[in-house]
Amino acid sequence: MTVIDEPETLVWHREPAQEPLEANDATLARIRQMIKAGERIALVDLMKRWDPIDVMQLLVRLRLKQARKLFKWLPSNPSIKVIAELRPEFRSILMEESTLEQFRDILAGLDPDDAAEMLNDFPDEVAETLAERLPDVEAVAGFEAYADDSAGRIMARKFVALPETCTVEDASALIRAEAERIRKIYTVYVLDDEGRLTGTIAVGKLLLSPPEATLAEIMNRDFLAVSAETDQEEVLRLARKRDMHTVPVLNADGQLIGRITPKQMARVASEEATEDMLLMSGVSSEAKADDTVLKIMRGRLPWLLAGLIGSSVAASVVGSFEHQLSTAAILAAFIPVTMSMAGNAGLQASAVAVQGIATGALWSGDIAFRLMKEFIAALANGAVAGCILATLVMIASTVVPITDPVHLALATSFSLLCVTTLAAMVGAIIPIVLDKFGIDPAMATGVFITSTNDVLGVLVFFLMATTFYLG
Repeated sequence: MTVIDEPETLVWHREPAQEPLEANDATLARIRQMIKAGERIALVDLMKRWDPIDVMQLLVRLRLKQARKLFKWLPSNPSIKVIAELRPEFRSILMEESTLEQFRDILAGLDPDDAAEMLNDFPDEVAETLAERLPDVEAVAGFEAYADDSAGRIMARKFVALPETCTVEDASALIRAEAERIRKIYTVYVLDDEGRLTGTIAVGKLLLSPPEATLAEIMNRDFLAVSAETDQEEVLRLARKRDMHTVPVLNADGQLIGRITPKQMARVASEEATEDMLLMSGVSSEAKADDTVLKIMRGRLPWLLAGLIGSSVAASVVGSFEHQLSTAAILAAFIPVTMSMAGNAGLQASAVAVQGIATGALWSGDIAFRLMKEFIAALANGAVAGCILATLVMIASTVVPITDPVHLALATSFSLLCVTTLAAMVGAIIPIVLDKFGIDPAMATGVFITSTNDVLGVLVFFLMATTFYLG
């Protein structure tokens, strides 16, 4: 009897963000084995039907040396689609001189509009390098004319734009003809004779309208558009506020030159969230996982030194109350409690303020109302924390000899009430003030607010201790 071996298959289960699945471990081990053995043709053949997102997830799970090798083995079309799915920091690591040459050849063979849009999927430094190497630089490198993080830099240049006099029937036929080139069409843009945007039509509304109606009759004239110079974070904020899938981009003459797609808005949201997270952690927004030791030092040392200055000021405040500490050494035990509460309350309030500013949920008209809510909430939290601490002091006094525990409990509870309220207000107000001056409010959190509230917390604590306990 002849036994026929079943053909080998490699199955990859789509993984949630940042959550590797055990079900992929066997596939991962087999691919590592094939890469090590140099089985290029067999491996590429097994992966040829994989979705680019699955290939991207595999590359991230592999060791860098193996990921580079596998990426070089992949054919051109899947490779360039995979690059579009990779996180910017990982794409930068994966790119090498030979790979750049490979992509230069691919982009040179594309339509200029397609090549320009594809360049938007690469990290800026890689895109600029590729654009310089292309034979028709002017046709594909228009994105370089716009500032970093602007709408013009990230916009897609493929869209459906039709004249006002076009009928619904003709528009539907044109959309079907363009579907393969643009793929996902959410909105049809309506232009006047000079190419200026005069209205928009959702594809769903277009399909339900009478065939003989003109676009001018059914278009939405109350639309949102941005200029090419608009910051990408502002585009995202406006799109969320108006619940828009795509945002048209206009030049200085009001002519339609591109659109911001849902994919690009999701990318901007991810980049801005990452930048804010780094700034709030006291790390430079330019930091990457593959940075050199020197670059890590340059990015973090200024923040650490700022924290050192803040801590030194707080230490000076503590030192100025040396007499009170020598009189009642037990006060030193409550300094960490006060500083911790001040720092936490400030960071919580500032995080909410930064989020509100970033998403557009915090409007100028309701700032006073928001601050009042923060004040009341902080006051309530401080009162609860103060009561709990006072209770703990009284309980501890039954076990450990404490001089005048009632007044100590009163001093510590009032200090927590004041410190929590004050720190929350500082944390809520500073991001708003910085935003008014055009400074990224995320820079207000982390080191700056923590240090400020540490100093204020220690100062308030000793003032309360002097008033209620040592007075």
